[in-house]
Amino acid sequence: MKKLVVTMLLVAATATTAHAGLKVIGKGDAMRLDPSAFPPNMKANYEIMRVKCVKCHTLERTIVAIQTGVAPISGQPFDRNATKAYGIKMLRKPDSNMNKAEVKASVDLMNYLLSEAEK
Repeated sequence: MKKLVVTMLLVAATATTAHAGLKVIGKGDAMRLDPSAFPPNMKANYEIMRVKCVKCHTLERTIVAIQTGVAPISGQPFDRNATKAYGIKMLRKPDSNMNKAEVKASVDLMNYLLSEAEK
């Protein structure tokens, strides 16, 4: 519990400085991205992530990780290596219901969003 509190404080402290490049709509479980400025291929990837990833967790978890560079649950760095690792994890997870193309699209989107969040 103490680790979770420390992680959430770290996320909250860094969230205000790192997310200037992403347009976020809503708060908490209703949080989502505004894909209107995404390139067309990333809009398609966002639809895959919006439909597939929310089967197990809200988009808030992914958005906070991208904004802060820290995975909210594990407290581990969330960078391009992490997106690849999460993609492999989802591909191997039997109930993720994601195929290789969908996982690649989601990883490509998260990498794009990481780049946008750095701006």
